[in-house]
Amino acid sequence: EERNQIIRGKINLVDLAGSERLDRSGVEGKHAKETLSINKSLSSLTDVFSALAQQSSHIPFRNSKLTYLLQPCLSNNGKTLMIVNISPTEASVQESICSLRFASEVAKVELGRPKRGIQEVRKKEQNSSTSKNRRGARNEV
Repeated sequence: EERNQIIRGKINLVDLAGSERLDRSGVEGKHAKETLSINKSLSSLTDVFSALAQQSSHIPFRNSKLTYLLQPCLSNNGKTLMIVNISPTEASVQESICSLRFASEVAKVELGRPKRGIQEVRKKEQNSSTSKNRRGARNEV
């Protein structure tokens, strides 16, 4: 009996563009609410990274939707890459410095080695599930 492996993975792409100082941007209404929400998520993410860096027994993943959704990636099961985009303008120096400080703190966090999501599948099971999927797809068309 032949065995195969299925490797499952997940990728999350998070764009936190719009995290800025309200007084500088001058946004109002809906956009101001969005900026406040993004800033709150960044603050929660900072709390999670601080707890991870200190190897705290409690990691506050439930403090925001963002950190809750990223929990598998930020635990020992995942791998995380962060890209920080800064502005080259002189007017944005303070925000750029804050972003670089944040990135510097995040870079100090050791998440451990990621674990693969490997599932063993027997050849018979794989063939029967594949043919079930094909039959189901034909019935839906």
